[in-house]
Amino acid sequence: MIDLRSDTVTKPTAAMRQAMATADVGDDVYGEDPTINQLELRAARILGKEAALFLPTGTMGNTIAIKLHTEHGQEVICESRAHILNYELSMMAWFAGCVARAIHAERGLLTWRQIEPEIRKLGPHCAPTGLIEIENTTNMAGGCVYPLAQIREIAEGAHAHNLKVHMDGARVFNAAAALGCTVAEIVAPVDSVMFCLSKGLGAPVGSMLAGTRNEMDRGRLLRKRLGGGMRQAGVLAAAGLIALEQMPARLAEDHQHAKALAAALSGCPGVKVESPVETNIVIADVGKSKLTAAAFSESMRQRGILFNPISPTKIRMVTHMDVSAADVNTSIAAINEALHA
Repeated sequence: MIDLRSDTVTKPTAAMRQAMATADVGDDVYGEDPTINQLELRAARILGKEAALFLPTGTMGNTIAIKLHTEHGQEVICESRAHILNYELSMMAWFAGCVARAIHAERGLLTWRQIEPEIRKLGPHCAPTGLIEIENTTNMAGGCVYPLAQIREIAEGAHAHNLKVHMDGARVFNAAAALGCTVAEIVAPVDSVMFCLSKGLGAPVGSMLAGTRNEMDRGRLLRKRLGGGMRQAGVLAAAGLIALEQMPARLAEDHQHAKALAAALSGCPGVKVESPVETNIVIADVGKSKLTAAAFSESMRQRGILFNPISPTKIRMVTHMDVSAADVNTSIAAINEALHA
């Protein structure tokens, strides 16, 4: 099967498996796992932040960041399709005691002009704003990328209101590849950032949270509360180091593959690709074609291609390192067969 459901389905490379087998390990709860320590130091340097924290999942990273920057009873401003709002089991409420102030933005990219009117001060009726969150790239809005100037404007405006900005940068390395800049340039204005090692970078497990050293020290305690106090986790960090050092350079290939899939879908009757494809995510509305999203997905599954329907009319395809150019060509042929037949 050609699996386009997500870039989370990648298998670790041979180099990752070898690194995992030979990793130098210790007890990370005691701070004694040398491979974990190396990964955290390297991630912080690449992101230009004081410190970083290794986590089993991105959801845990976002949850910890929200808790670090807010108090119970506050609001978190985010885009209406944000992962923290829709796909993290209400952890901002359950763990951080906050609720979302959701704003719908074109292509999922918030602007300061949209955000500022939604900021609330403490009063007798309104919950105060505690944090602004942006997602880069935009997962359910088609993998769109924030322009650097837009991030800076949001951060400068937030800081003027004494608010912090957290970036859910699960695919921020894809954003850097699309913009042709460093990840450090993208995240410099924000106060904290989470990114996943286990998506486009191909590691089997793991995400990183980065920010100030004080925040990461506090975050380590929150990680323990959430059950993330792992022991000889250097076997996971070893794969993460390979992902961090070797895999960003190939992300542009995934982007080209996604654009080819988008072009094929756009050429089919009754299909509209939602956003200009910038990275590795394609969201298309097939509502005016002859098939529902679920029927199209099933038809493609029977042809050996997997992807997810995300609404009655919309589908989502995600390219990654285990999808080759030949796989893309096979998928395009199947798309044309299913939607033109």
